[in-house]
Amino acid sequence: MSETPALAEELLRAIRRIVRRISDHSRRLSQEVGLTLPQLLVLRAIGRLDEEAELTLARVSREVQLSAATVSRIVDRLERAGLVARERKAADRRKVCLSLTPAGVDRFQALPTPLQERFVARLGELSEGESQALLDALQRVLAMMEEPDAEEVEVAPMLAPGLDPGSEQLD
Repeated sequence: MSETPALAEELLRAIRRIVRRISDHSRRLSQEVGLTLPQLLVLRAIGRLDEEAELTLARVSREVQLSAATVSRIVDRLERAGLVARERKAADRRKVCLSLTPAGVDRFQALPTPLQERFVARLGELSEGESQALLDALQRVLAMMEEPDAEEVEVAPMLAPGLDPGSEQLD
């Protein structure tokens, strides 16, 4: 048991390093691209899905796993930046479709790979058993850090510091 405090310190140090790497990456990405990570993810989703005849906010929301309200605020900012256009389709005037503007296409083609995509690629190099063991260990660490009566919070699979899907920070 004498090693437990030293081991606990190493585990906490590793967690802090993970948080710092995510924070540093997000900050660098924002400086390089001029977009927040959520804006980058929404722009990427619109660019990848742009071939769909009627690309709606709901579809983009599902793709990035954020609420429609949050994605709407992000799209507002991308629209003001001249990167995304909203258009009502003649067949159903209630439906608003999204597309990239020419400036949006240029920005989309120059976007760097987000940290989570590199993580997923590297995770794919592990065996199924190693991946499951890693998930089990992280879930156990999370359970050890949670408050006893805390309710489960739905989160998007994006690596950025302090992101809460319902928060204003996402726009």
